[in-house]
Amino acid sequence: WPKVSSLFLGDVAAVGLGEAEHPLLGASAELPDADGMLFTGRLALSTHPWLAGHTILDTVLLPGTAFVELAIRAGDHVGCDYLEELTIEAPLVLPAQGGVQLRLSVGAADGTGRRPLSLHSRLESLPAEEPWTRHATGVLSSGGRPEASFELSAWPPADATEVELDGRYEGLLDIGFAYGPAFQGLRRAWQRGGEVFAEVALDEGTAEEATAFGLHPALLDSALHAIGMGGLGNTGGEGRLPFAWTGVSLYASGASALRVRLTPAGNDGVRLEIADTTGAPVAAVETLGLRPVSAEQLQSARTAYHESLFRLEWTTTAGLADVAGADVPTDGRWAVLGADPFGLGTTAYGDLATLAAAVAAGTAPAPEYVVVSPSAELGEQSARAAHRAAAAALTAVQRWLEEERFGDAPLVVVTHGAVAAEADEPVADLAGAAVWGLLRSAQSENPGRFVLVDTDGREESLRALPAALASDEPQLAIRAGAVSVPRLARVAAEPEGDDARGLDPEGTVLVTGASGSLGGLVARH
Repeated sequence: WPKVSSLFLGDVAAVGLGEAEHPLLGASAELPDADGMLFTGRLALSTHPWLAGHTILDTVLLPGTAFVELAIRAGDHVGCDYLEELTIEAPLVLPAQGGVQLRLSVGAADGTGRRPLSLHSRLESLPAEEPWTRHATGVLSSGGRPEASFELSAWPPADATEVELDGRYEGLLDIGFAYGPAFQGLRRAWQRGGEVFAEVALDEGTAEEATAFGLHPALLDSALHAIGMGGLGNTGGEGRLPFAWTGVSLYASGASALRVRLTPAGNDGVRLEIADTTGAPVAAVETLGLRPVSAEQLQSARTAYHESLFRLEWTTTAGLADVAGADVPTDGRWAVLGADPFGLGTTAYGDLATLAAAVAAGTAPAPEYVVVSPSAELGEQSARAAHRAAAAALTAVQRWLEEERFGDAPLVVVTHGAVAAEADEPVADLAGAAVWGLLRSAQSENPGRFVLVDTDGREESLRALPAALASDEPQLAIRAGAVSVPRLARVAAEPEGDDARGLDPEGTVLVTGASGSLGGLVARH
């Protein structure tokens, strides 16, 4: 028989990678320059069907316990035996068709042996330029794991009252938490004061896989189904998911059945002490934080997007969330041309020629920023105001490009209400909107020479102007002192429904720009 390359037999060593040795991971790679590790994997309901049993509000999610399992396994590879903290930032949705690519990275150790970790995912159907989604971050450490200070050999616990579990999973289903057979592992429960004791076990089919995991995610997740009994976790009867894990220790691996003691930790947190069926320690969680989950959050996480259709979105970037601070300088570094409707308080000049003459005569320094505010006059008719403002802006642009004295300074065009930077925000200044359209074209032809700023006129927004301009962004919107910038975002793909409307062959269709040959073909079609 012809020999088949190990590359086609799934041997990761054939492509220079290491075995991850875990059901949720495919390969590992050392990062020599970073003194870290990278783990890759692929999750799909076709290859991990038991994950379909974790359906929250009609959405299949990777359980938070799986994030913990992945982090602990990564720690094993780099010699870290303690998961100090793990925060789940975004849910990881598993699609009905296809799979999700995983990237679990562990960074370099600091002086105390602590290593950062992060977990990202991306749908395998998306193009390579599509960004990865970060779902979790955390910290691993070496030598910090505390010794187990508990054992649960006395079982059932003394003086505890057994809790009736009939209808427990039906009640969870009523609030949108639909658990499959692998996750319906809560067998018995007891209550003693504020403590809850739970007995959990995997179903027969899933138990066969338990030895491949440190602590099977479905088994640990089943233990969390006791949260809410007796007010534990302060859930208030609403569905909550784990999102913040602190102080996770694994003492033994491969368990298929557990005894668990759950106690309050802080206001809404829970502490877990986990043992095997003999009472010997298996794991401990110092604090587990939970938070509510809504259908809107999950809808956003599972939304599909068009590959080549984009929309404009105003977003706040790092460092520009709240930059309100220093006033506009009045020492000549800023200059205003014409009227100063926003009250910047800096030196004003009638026009650019006047400013240029003052600089040439030495009576004024060369400004760092030159501000102009073309806008509608009070009571002016909208169409007339748009024409006038656009003509004034065009004249200012042409003269600015002709003037060589200010080659290093940008012309800052400030408007008020000319763009909708927030949802449902009206565009109040139509004349300013026309100016924005003109200046955007000028920016594309002359990079770095013009800056567009739209404000809400509030004092804190004007105070944010100096720091906003220092960001070197060509277009800015300032609302209540917070600065946002325009970015392209993919348009969400609407699911196909039965109510989709088609073209009525007997109706009237307006086709614009159909004067050419292609337009004629479209119109005839």
